[in-house]
Amino acid sequence: MEHNNSIGCTVDECKFHCKHDDYCTLNKIEVIKHESVAKTQECTDCGSFKTS
Repeated sequence: MEHNNSIGCTVDECKFHCKHDDYCTLNKIEVIKHESVAKTQECTDCGSFKTS
């Protein structure tokens, strides 16, 4: 799979991770939050993540 140079990713457990390097293969990802107001990085996640 070809990767997207604009989306770096080190989560190789994800279905969309490029297995050849640390990038995502999606054209776009959805970033989600766990709190009503995200104040730290830990309050957010990649909503596009799917297990491989």
